Amino acid sequence: MSKRPTFANDALWQGYAERLNAFGEHLLKTYGIKLAYHHHMGAYVESPADVDKLMALTDPAKVFLLFDTGHAYFGGAANPVSLLEKHVKRVVHVHCKDVRASVIAQARNDSWSFLNGVINGTFTVPGDGSIDYKAALTVLRNAGYEGWLVVEAEQDPAVAPSYEYAKKGYDTLRGLVDSLA
Repeated sequence: MSKRPTFANDALWQGYAERLNAFGEHLLKTYGIKLAYHHHMGAYVESPADVDKLMALTDPAKVFLLFDTGHAYFGGAANPVSLLEKHVKRVVHVHCKDVRASVIAQARNDSWSFLNGVINGTFTVPGDGSIDYKAALTVLRNAGYEGWLVVEAEQDPAVAPSYEYAKKGYDTLRGLVDSLA
């Protein structure tokens, strides 16, 4: 993968966390909405260790987590469900993006850019990849999560037609949610 930005030291991490805490507090007090931080490939908070550090440094009453299954896997979580379990109490939004593990392995081995990986099919919708969504949804259910589950897949629509794949992802999640009810 291409080089991503990183915090050079703990003071920069702490400063970032303090700004997020202040912003999260402002959003809650002013608008009554929660700040949902989205960890993402190519960003300062990408790896499981980055997510762990951000959650440790930020106030759990001010900064929440948008958990993205695909970015968790691509960012280094061999099992995104384990990362989800660690932080599920802070999760307020979920992007359900599946992965093609063999394509991610090639992307890593060949140092593809994030965009090149997307174009070549690193991501797909639930039901078309490698992530155990039954386990992920079980963790969310057991934690009392009642928020959004967004079907998402950054893919080339010429290769993976949007409606067809969105329907596949929705049908997969719907079936799993119903089976866990």
